[in-house]
Amino acid sequence: MKTLDLAPLPGASQRETPWRDRIDALVDRWMTSDTLYRWSVANPLTRWVTRIRARKVFDLMAGFVYSQVLLACVRLRILETVAERPRTLDELAQATQLPAAGLQRLLQSALALELLELRSRGRYGLGPLGAPVAGHAGIRAMIEHHAVLYQDMQDPVAMLQATGQGGEMAQYWPYALDPTQQASAAADAQQAEKYARYSNLMSASQPFVVDEILASYRFDAHQSVLDVGGGQGTFLSRLAHHAPQLALTLYDLPEVATLARANFARQGLAERSRAVPGSFLKDPLPQGADLVTLIRVAHDHPDADVRTVLAAIFAALPVGGTLLLAEPMAQEVGDAPLGDAYFHFYLLAMGAGRLRSAAELMAMMAEAGFSHVEVVPNAMPLQTQILVGRKSKGVAPATVH
Repeated sequence: MKTLDLAPLPGASQRETPWRDRIDALVDRWMTSDTLYRWSVANPLTRWVTRIRARKVFDLMAGFVYSQVLLACVRLRILETVAERPRTLDELAQATQLPAAGLQRLLQSALALELLELRSRGRYGLGPLGAPVAGHAGIRAMIEHHAVLYQDMQDPVAMLQATGQGGEMAQYWPYALDPTQQASAAADAQQAEKYARYSNLMSASQPFVVDEILASYRFDAHQSVLDVGGGQGTFLSRLAHHAPQLALTLYDLPEVATLARANFARQGLAERSRAVPGSFLKDPLPQGADLVTLIRVAHDHPDADVRTVLAAIFAALPVGGTLLLAEPMAQEVGDAPLGDAYFHFYLLAMGAGRLRSAAELMAMMAEAGFSHVEVVPNAMPLQTQILVGRKSKGVAPATVH
């Protein structure tokens, strides 16, 4: 992605610096002034602004502690326990096998974070932020999974210096292996367990994304769908009930396709579905579908791989076919912040991929040959944003490098 360097060139005079830069520099000096801070705190008209900013800075500093409070609540099943009925400190100490003095610190912290709230007779119940965690296994699975990310981020500067190498998170993510490594690892039981573990995690967290897609896009015009990189088939299984006219094909690595095939059989979808093994980085995709879905795949891969899979999808679709791409996306300049700060570092720890804006992905889809590329509005863009593009001609345009 091309970026603009707005810093003045070495040796540039003040007159050569854009007027906006001079104003920004003045504001920076003003905002970092001790004199301004003391004045803003003393002034009743500005004190509230200073307090808000101070709290935000404190939250940035304390954010790691907050995440560990959440992780402890998940590991100890505190939120699920109080969801059954409110509990006293002694009851929770007995359930968690923790000393009451130590557990009370955790519970008080959870109260402050609105994971818990106090009920009658000194009991602890679910707070407004604890309720969705207690109610969704996928959220709890992702929170537990993030313990690995926290290990990688103990030294964020070292992590940045090793950009592209990944850390412990990369070991958790077997898809990051190159095709040669994948082939040699296929017979390894430990590697197969990694595929199953990551697929289980993606399957547990997928419903949030699936709900957004099903609520935002109409599938009734399609007859057959191919889900590329579809994991265990969570999306297709839900889609099968939402759009009963669809024939279902899943395409993923052999170890994952095996898991998907078993999942389809358990749900009584064996006659409507098939799971085709292969690698979209080196093998042609199955043909025959008038809709191809790419759900939470592109951001896990570098640009070259994304271009490869988009070209393969274009080749597999008939003229008039549609690509639906859904994943978290980077905010555009001026947009309200979403999950950018999180996803940039999550993907860095994975060792591959990057967060792209909707405009970047739309440009890549157009480069692959898709036309009428557009954003499909959805209610919760933090979890995913949705793009669609159509194949209006049989040959992709030549790419000029």
